[in-house]
Amino acid sequence: MGPHPAVAAIRLAVRRVLHDVLTDLTDRPAATAPLVLVACSGGADSMALASALAFEAPKLGIRAGGITVDHGLQAGSDLRAAEVVTRMTALRLDPVESVAVRVGRDGGPEAAARDARYGALDEAAERLGAAAVLLGHTRDDQAETVLLGLARGSGIRSLSGMPEVSAGPGGLSRHRRYRRPFLRIDRQTARKACMVQSLPVWDDPHNIDPAYTRSRLRHEGLPALEKALGKGVVEALARTAQLSRDDADALDSWAADAEARVRDDDGRLECAKLYALPPAVRRRVLRRAVVAAGSPAGSLFARHIEEVDRLITGWRGQGAINLPGRVEAQRQGGRLVIRQG
Repeated sequence: MGPHPAVAAIRLAVRRVLHDVLTDLTDRPAATAPLVLVACSGGADSMALASALAFEAPKLGIRAGGITVDHGLQAGSDLRAAEVVTRMTALRLDPVESVAVRVGRDGGPEAAARDARYGALDEAAERLGAAAVLLGHTRDDQAETVLLGLARGSGIRSLSGMPEVSAGPGGLSRHRRYRRPFLRIDRQTARKACMVQSLPVWDDPHNIDPAYTRSRLRHEGLPALEKALGKGVVEALARTAQLSRDDADALDSWAADAEARVRDDDGRLECAKLYALPPAVRRRVLRRAVVAAGSPAGSLFARHIEEVDRLITGWRGQGAINLPGRVEAQRQGGRLVIRQG
């Protein structure tokens, strides 16, 4: 008799990702078995992921370890982190660590916690020499991310949601570090897998705290949409994410090719050539140029790029545009000059 369908589903998803990790490592000499870490909060999604990693990794000659991040945002968070370490150790993950972080305030509480978490995961992965870090985001998380992007009006890239493979915030990691095996698996399947395996889980009170935008969306927004539109909203939003990602990737590739053609011999952007580009491609070229000049990608919003774009499409002699990172853009003699002040 095989495993419960929920357990089989999560194991298959993890097995596929581990095969991809091994494929990425084929050109690298490996004196020892590669290490894959799971980022585990102790919640149902990440505990299901940890159990599947512990089951599948040894069969492929991969070492499996775990990291839990103590954000220090709740009383007793250190005790919870220690308990998660105990649970991961019981699954025979090794190495297993708890990493405490200090959460700042930039971008709001959710963004600040996310930045601190990824910083800790990056540091741990570098220090331990991990080939990849697995994250337990589910299809439900993807649907929430798409809706949040839609509400911000940030464009098609924001509607792309979370990628299955990424280098982390800002692309600072040296390779394809973060993997999300569960983006096609719903939250209930992960919770069911924990239940049938008698895995204890911890429900973060922040996940039901209405002070957090994602929590309100999860417990109020999505249920209201499903009530109005019927079941299938989560699946449709996740499908929208993949279609948007395909489109955004194509436009990004087009913009990368176009950028070289709209510069003069001195490397300056020519306004007439920029004007001739389709708007979606032109704005991507402008964004790439602004980031290259020193503007932090995470602080650069659609409204910033729209202001720079008006120097091309609505030129009336306006002055320089001030951008995040002390970068300014101005039009001079038919050229667009973007530089750090």
